[in-house]
This record gives sequence, structure tokens and C-alpha cells, in this order.
Amino acid sequence: MRDDGGDCTKFVDTGGSMPRSKLGNITHSDPNMSATIHDEDFFIRNSSASAAGHGFFDPNRLSCEGSPINMSPWNNTSAFNKTEWTPFEENAPQNGLIGSLVREEGHIYSLAATKDILYTGSDSKNIRVWKDLKEFSGFKSSSGLVKAIIILGEKIFTGHQDGKIRVWKVSPKNPSVHKRSGTLPTLKDIFKSSIKPSNYIQVRNHRTALWIKHSDAVSCLSFNEDHTLLYSASWDRTFKVWRLSDSKCLESISAHDDAVNSVVASSEATVFTGSADGTVKVWKREQQGKSIKHNMLQTLLKQECAVTALVVNPSGSVLYCGSSDGVVNFWEREKQLSHGGVLKGHKLAVLCLSSAGNLVFSGSADKTICVWRREGSIHTCLSVLSGHNGPVKCLAVEEDRERSKPGDQRWIVYSGSLDKSVKVWSVSEVAPDVNHIAMMQQEHYQQMPGGSD
Repeated sequence: MRDDGGDCTKFVDTGGSMPRSKLGNITHSDPNMSATIHDEDFFIRNSSASAAGHGFFDPNRLSCEGSPINMSPWNNTSAFNKTEWTPFEENAPQNGLIGSLVREEGHIYSLAATKDILYTGSDSKNIRVWKDLKEFSGFKSSSGLVKAIIILGEKIFTGHQDGKIRVWKVSPKNPSVHKRSGTLPTLKDIFKSSIKPSNYIQVRNHRTALWIKHSDAVSCLSFNEDHTLLYSASWDRTFKVWRLSDSKCLESISAHDDAVNSVVASSEATVFTGSADGTVKVWKREQQGKSIKHNMLQTLLKQECAVTALVVNPSGSVLYCGSSDGVVNFWEREKQLSHGGVLKGHKLAVLCLSSAGNLVFSGSADKTICVWRREGSIHTCLSVLSGHNGPVKCLAVEEDRERSKPGDQRWIVYSGSLDKSVKVWSVSEVAPDVNHIAMMQQEHYQQMPGGSD
């Protein structure tokens, strides 16, 4: 595989990047997270099919500053602190930080955005609702960790650590009120299924469970093209198919040999799954009479390290796969899903992916977000968004309707982290002015002690 070794341009967010520090050995319950975090600086970001860019050193990203305890995102702080919104200057860089949403109640594991509304899920029992970047409301689940959030009209679906999918509905009388309207599977279906012994399957630790129920954490949710089906992936090694019209579980597929970390339903009845067993599989949905059946078409990837995230670009032409080794692989649908190359932008695990327009965003345990622009098979890293003080666990992207203009499509990017914050970024699809950034960087060096006159 050819590697052009093109460095990407790095931009300092307007809020300033946090100093980097050694975090030592920290064990996580999430299999997507590396058990040990080594925090050396990492500057080379490239694509195996990329245009070489220009790079420069970011003086705000130092490995020698900060106490390991104070810098650790797992350093406990009060859970009763009020929400903080930290805005930053309006004349932000082309790709830069707008502000931070902080509510010290848990690590952020899931995000979903629609227009001016943002939903955040954490390892607390609360799902927070933000409107115009201010806390709007919230609703509570009884299960704790919220690993996935997905929105369909006035309904919000949440996937949880306890294996349940909960359905919430926005009150038509008061949009700040969210009431639980159901759970998947429904109590009625659980009762009906429990009567027949054939509906029980063996799960881990020699236990048995109903096939319509996930027996481990729900890691990901995805809708099919026409929003009639919901797919749920789980650490129980299966993905399940739900009919939204009656909340019925149509099928449960034993898909992988380890936790399924991601499921993406795409066009032409195609479904992609990625697992901690290191594989990415392609499934085809077929209608058989009144029933639906998914058949595996092919395995796109087999590797030693875990597959941690999948995303399909908006046109459905490219599948991206993030892995625990920090690499993003991609496949091109127009070429019968042939392997298109790799994007090398992170030094630790890629934990989340998102795509909008011609851009792909990769969030990592190295605390950064890489912004990639696709032109054909060429991917250029436009910038690296740095500012989080913990692994970036989830991403959501919405169009920036106020700042977008012809020839300059802009996006609002939300990133949730295990530092208990959500950061809000403004990102443009236009390549930044490298000469302007280099000039600013030179001015910075001249102002530093010992810098040239």
C-alpha cells in the first residue's frame, strides 16, 4: 500500500489546546478504549491516497506540562456543578472552537443533533437536551450509561448499557418535556416470547435469554433508508432488526465472534457491521414473503486490532472504518467495495466517525479530531481540532446555516469526550490559507523567549 506521507495542517482552536501529559495506565470498561494511554506528541497525519499538505508545530500541544492527576479526564470532580457554556471569540479561525458545554455529571458517550437541538448521553442517568447551545431540558433513564442516541422526527431512541433500547417522545404541548413512550423489546413481546422454550438462546456464562433481547450493552443504532427499520448493535455479538411501526424484533443475527461496536444501514438494502474481533462484514437485506432475512455477502476486513467505528458518507459511495490502532480504512462502493486506502491521522484508537458533505471526521483516544476532505479517492487532512482533555468518544455534525455560503459549505461539529465536556466547532470545506497560518505561527515564535528578532 502506497503511503505518500503527506502531513496535514494543524490549527489551534480559539480556546487554546490543553497541555498534553502522561496519564499512566488507566483501565477502561469500554472495549473500544486502549487499556494504556501513552501520550507522546504525534504530528504525522496522512492518507495512503492523499495530497501532501503543509505541517507546522503547535506550541500549545506540549507533553511536558501539567500534573498527570490534574490533567487526567478521569480525575473526579463534583457532580453538582452547574452547566457552563464557555463561548469563544467570534472571529474564530476557519476551522476552530466555538465553545464548550460542560455539565460535570459524567463522561460523554453519545451525541445526536438536529437543527438547533443537541442530545447528550453520559454515564450518569441523564440525557441532556441543549437548544441554541444552552441547556434546555433533560430526561432520566433508570439504566445509567447511554451509549447511543438517534433521532427520528419527534422520537428519540437511546441504546443503553443494560441491553435495552428506550424510546422517548417530545411533548407536543411543551417541547422541553420528553416522555418515555416505549422500550424495545416491548413488555408484550417479551411476555409472548417467554412462553415458548424455543425462543431462548444460550448467551455468555451459560445463561439463557430471549432472542429478541440484547444480553449485553447496545453499542450503536442506525435507521434504514426509508426509516421503517431500526438496527441495533450489541456487545452480545449480535445485531437486531426492529420494525418501527409496531416495535417488533424481526431478526437477530449472530454476526461476529466478539462485541459488535458499530452497525450502519446503507442504500440498496446493505448493512455494514464492525466488531472487536477485527472484522467488517457486509450484509444484504432480503424480503422472504412477510419476513426479512439478512445474508452475509462478504468480509471487507480481517485484522488483529478491534474495529471501533463505521460511517458511510452522505451519498453512500464510501464506507469508512476506524480501528483501535488509530487507522481509518475506506472502501469505494462504485468500485464494488474495493479497498480505497487508509487515513493515518491518530496515534491512539479511533473511537468515533462522522461524515457530512465532502468531509469525514475522526475522533480519537488521543484527544483530537481529524478533519478529512474527500476529492475522488484523494483525502486531505484539512485540520486537527484539539482542545479536549480526554478521549473523544462521539461526534455529531449539523450544517451551519448561518455561515454557509456558495463555495464555502460550513458545518457545526459537536464532540463528546471522557473529559465530561462537549465542544462545539466551526468547520469549513474550503482548504485553509496555509500561508496566513504560517505567518501567525512565525509571529508566535518571535514572541517566545529566545525567539528570533
